[in-house]
Amino acid sequence: MIVCKSPAELEKMRAASQLVAQVLDELAAMVTAGISTADLDAAAEQKVRAAGAEPAFKGYRGYPATLCASANEQVIHGIPNRTPLKAGDIISLDMGVKLAGYYGDSAITVPVGEVADDVTRLLRVTQEALDKGIAQVRVGGRVSDIGHAIQQHVEANGFSVVREFVGHGIGASLHEEPQIANYGEPGRGPRLAEGMTLAIEPMVNMGKPAVKVLADGWTAVTKDGSLSAHFEHTVAVTKNGPLVLTMRPALVR
Repeated sequence: MIVCKSPAELEKMRAASQLVAQVLDELAAMVTAGISTADLDAAAEQKVRAAGAEPAFKGYRGYPATLCASANEQVIHGIPNRTPLKAGDIISLDMGVKLAGYYGDSAITVPVGEVADDVTRLLRVTQEALDKGIAQVRVGGRVSDIGHAIQQHVEANGFSVVREFVGHGIGASLHEEPQIANYGEPGRGPRLAEGMTLAIEPMVNMGKPAVKVLADGWTAVTKDGSLSAHFEHTVAVTKNGPLVLTMRPALVR
C-alpha cells in the first residue's frame, strides 16, 4: 500500500530530511585523506542524537552503524571501519534519521582530495541522473518514468545502472511502497499522487552493472571492481512538482 502524507506529516518529514541534509553536509566537509569511515560514523551518530533524533539504519535488520560508508568499488551498505581514506578515493555516505516518528534518507558520494577526470565525470553524471529522475516527479506521472530518465542519462554517458538495488517510498517507515527502480520503460507502475514521498537513489557503475554482496552480508561491490557512485534524495510529490526534502543547504538553489 502506498501512503500519501498530509501537509502536517510532510512538515515532520521535512524536519527529519533537513537534519539528514545538514549532517551529510558536515560529514562531506570532514572527508579528507587519513580520516576513517568509523570516524565519520561516530560524528554522524553524535550529531543525530544531539538533534534529538535516532539513526534510522543502526539496528535496522541488524545493521551495526549510523552511516553506510561505501568506498570506491563498494556500491552501497558499506560498514564503517578504521581503514583511513586515501587521496583519490571516493566515498558514498548514506544516512537516514527518525525524528518525531518520521524518516528522512539521503546519500552523497564525495571525492577524497583530487580524483581523476573520469571519476569526476562519474560523480557528476550520477548526480545529474538523480536530478533527471526527480524532474519526473509530478502528479499523474508513473513511478517508472523516474527510473527511465535515470537510465537514459547514465547509459548515454557510458556508465551502467545497478539493477539489484532500488529506491523506495519513505515516511513513518524507512522503507515503504513503491519500489523505484533506476531503469526500465516509462509509463508503468503506480501513478504518482500528491503527498507521496519517495527516496530516489541512482547507483551508477563505471564498468558493468553486476554487483555482489560480500561475506559480511551487507557490503555490495561491483563484480568487475569498477568504481561506483550513489546519490539519493527524499522527495515529495506536490501539485507544483517535486519538493526535495533533503536538499543540502549548500545546494539550495
